[in-house]
Amino acid sequence: MEKKMTSGEIAKKVGVSQKAVRLYDEKGLLKPSEYSEGNYRLYDKEALQVLEKIVALKQIGFSLEEIRDNLAAGEAGNVEEALRMQLKTMEDKRYQIDKVINSINRTLERKAGKLDWDDVAEIVQNVSIDQKADELHWDAVRHTDEDWHVVLFNEMNIKENEKVLDLGCGYGKMWRNSWEKIPKGCKVYGYDLRGSWADDFERFIPEHEDELAEGVEFKIDFDDLTKDSAWKKIKKNKEYSLILAHYIYFEIENIEDIVERASKVLKKDGVFSFNGYAVSWWHLFFRDELKAAGLDTSFIDNMIKEQEKAQAKTEAMLKKHFSKVEEQKISNSWRYRSSDEIVEKMKDVFSDNRKFIQENEKEIKDYYDKKIKKDGEVVANRISLFWRCER
Repeated sequence: MEKKMTSGEIAKKVGVSQKAVRLYDEKGLLKPSEYSEGNYRLYDKEALQVLEKIVALKQIGFSLEEIRDNLAAGEAGNVEEALRMQLKTMEDKRYQIDKVINSINRTLERKAGKLDWDDVAEIVQNVSIDQKADELHWDAVRHTDEDWHVVLFNEMNIKENEKVLDLGCGYGKMWRNSWEKIPKGCKVYGYDLRGSWADDFERFIPEHEDELAEGVEFKIDFDDLTKDSAWKKIKKNKEYSLILAHYIYFEIENIEDIVERASKVLKKDGVFSFNGYAVSWWHLFFRDELKAAGLDTSFIDNMIKEQEKAQAKTEAMLKKHFSKVEEQKISNSWRYRSSDEIVEKMKDVFSDNRKFIQENEKEIKDYYDKKIKKDGEVVANRISLFWRCER
């Protein structure tokens, strides 16, 4: 006759506590084979195998509810599908943890010794910004044929022997994705905070230096662009023929201070490239689309009016520090072949107006289904506004 194990014995065999065994019982995951005369739980070999499975699934991140579903499915459950789903969940968690780590490191680097609880809110905001940027990147990968960072690099029209200052260089995608196309003799000076994606870019450079054109040099410096210490180092390299200040306007509270400092280290015939608050191309695209579908667009019209004010304010600020300020519109195309995907994008863009979109979802989908049936796809022409400034 098979010897039954007590909760203590089965717990010891698997390496968990008796409390855990009792919890799994309460949750309906592990039922005793029988009870002793003294009403103690007893377990057989089959129960031992179940407990080993529970522990294994828990170790790789499954919740108790997910474990219960897997146990209930038994052999009928698709193990590969369950593992792939769990892998995706764990990768998402790792992604989120990496974002938090990077944001905390940036905050510690920038405000060491002067931290207060308001900085915790800033960490949360930075995590959200980083996540949004990554989501936009992967969305672009799925829906565009062109690499946006290559398009941007080409539009910068970098010449041989340029001295370039990249403010807030970050991961350096514009440079990485056109690495071998960087013209001869270029000297690029990147600035960012330690604990940002620039750490990875700093490691990337020496690993790929042999792929660069003759005379191309990169130097990454870690400092806070809002402090004098950074600009003292920047000034040591004298004047720059090209200064990039891309996608930093939402990270720095007093962006005009950065613009003014940059204007003073730009060569007389040099170019300062900046993108700031401007009208969202998605807002313009969806406004025209919803109008064509016969729907009310007043909520988008109001958003665009506010964005137009912010854009005018940004342009006026630039004109205070540069004698020549021109709009540079850079474009690429996004392609959709499913009305479901377009509606999800619309909900993401207008997250505060999801109710309106949900209430009109049928009309919106019908409109796009007809376009896709007729043309095979819906093309959204992205037009992003950069300012090209000269002293």
